[in-house]
Amino acid sequence: MKRKVIASLMAASMVLSMAACGSGSDSSSDAASSAAASEAEAADTEEAASDEGTVFNIYAWNEEFKGFFEKYYTVPEGVTVNWTIVPSDGGQYQEALDNALLGQADAADDDKVDMFLAEADYILKYVNADATQDIKELGVTDFSNTYEYTVQAATDTEGITKGVSFQCCPSALIYRRSIAEDVLGTSDPDEVQELLSDWDKFEAVAKDAKEKGYYMTASFAETYRPFSNNVSSPWVDEDNNLQFDDQIQAWMDQTDTFVENEYTLTAGIWDDEKNAQMFADGKTMCFFGPAWYFNFCMGNAQDPDNGCSGDWAICEGPAAHFWGGTWLLAPAGSDNPTMLADVMNTFINDEEVCSALIENEAQFTNNQAVNQKYAEDPDYGNEFLGGQNDTAVFAAMADNIKFENQTIYDQILNEGLQSSLQEYYKGSVDKDTAMENFYKLVNEKYPTIVTP
Repeated sequence: MKRKVIASLMAASMVLSMAACGSGSDSSSDAASSAAASEAEAADTEEAASDEGTVFNIYAWNEEFKGFFEKYYTVPEGVTVNWTIVPSDGGQYQEALDNALLGQADAADDDKVDMFLAEADYILKYVNADATQDIKELGVTDFSNTYEYTVQAATDTEGITKGVSFQCCPSALIYRRSIAEDVLGTSDPDEVQELLSDWDKFEAVAKDAKEKGYYMTASFAETYRPFSNNVSSPWVDEDNNLQFDDQIQAWMDQTDTFVENEYTLTAGIWDDEKNAQMFADGKTMCFFGPAWYFNFCMGNAQDPDNGCSGDWAICEGPAAHFWGGTWLLAPAGSDNPTMLADVMNTFINDEEVCSALIENEAQFTNNQAVNQKYAEDPDYGNEFLGGQNDTAVFAAMADNIKFENQTIYDQILNEGLQSSLQEYYKGSVDKDTAMENFYKLVNEKYPTIVTP
């Protein structure tokens, strides 16, 4: 599988040497000079690697990437990898990471953060900070197969790229085939897409689903991302005023209707009440999420005793959008820059590793060439989706992803609005109080933001 750091870099040096020999010169002195240069370059690489630390510290908010790292990356001999996992809820992960990065300069080599993970909702906070460094200077320079928005998200306002994403995350409408057949008269993905291609159609079908005893969604917040990913203005304007984009307002209006008419449950996006709807006896037709969602979050649907694996399919749904993604960022001051670069290069450019992520983990990788190979394979399909080629669907959707109007506040504000409104939808408070609670949260977390 993956070669060790030094071996990989030495191989690259040999390729460069061989290319020089084949450039048309037949001079033995030229060949000798080239060989000497290659040997010197390899020696420099070995010396650089030998100067690196023996502990590689990684910060993350869950164990998804940890599992892939441990299966598909070969750690250099003599290096110990330590993981610090802190849940992201309420900004806990960011707080722990911030504290570690603040102490980076004075930390002992074995305690320095060598790589950390970040999500789209707060990546700009770290990309545009001195706490991260230019990965091109580390040796991560080939982005020819990565999706443009993933590079854009990891690039600061000066054009310096600070990290890579190991996955691309176009998000789909994930629906139960059997329920779609009952409500729509078809479960074919192309036909379902046509019937659910905009929000007016989606709401009309929700009414039909309710009349047949089904929920359209299992969480009031299920449709939040398709709306929020299509905003035309950020949460905070240039004068630091909190603002509600038309798409956010449209989501709130639609959700009021869905809750009032019982087209949806009032469960939160991660609540057990919602997740229970993924079992075979669930009555919910639609969920929304990328490849990581049905792989990492739909365990109930895949339960061998009570699940319904195979009774699912995906289509784009009412609005193109993405959800999440895991970026590997390079902290300034890491004492393991060679390994850091190698990890990044492995998860975006190693075809064997990227292929394994698709075949074994049903991921949608950040390597367009590998994705396309599976998208065009007539024999490839996802058993969970009844044999549907999800890679082909995601590949077609990926070009529609927009990474625009993001702010450093997005995680707290997105989660905070949903949490505050859930109290209203469950009847604990009236809507005015729910919004006042949201503004209070904003003022506590970000005192400089001006709220209504």
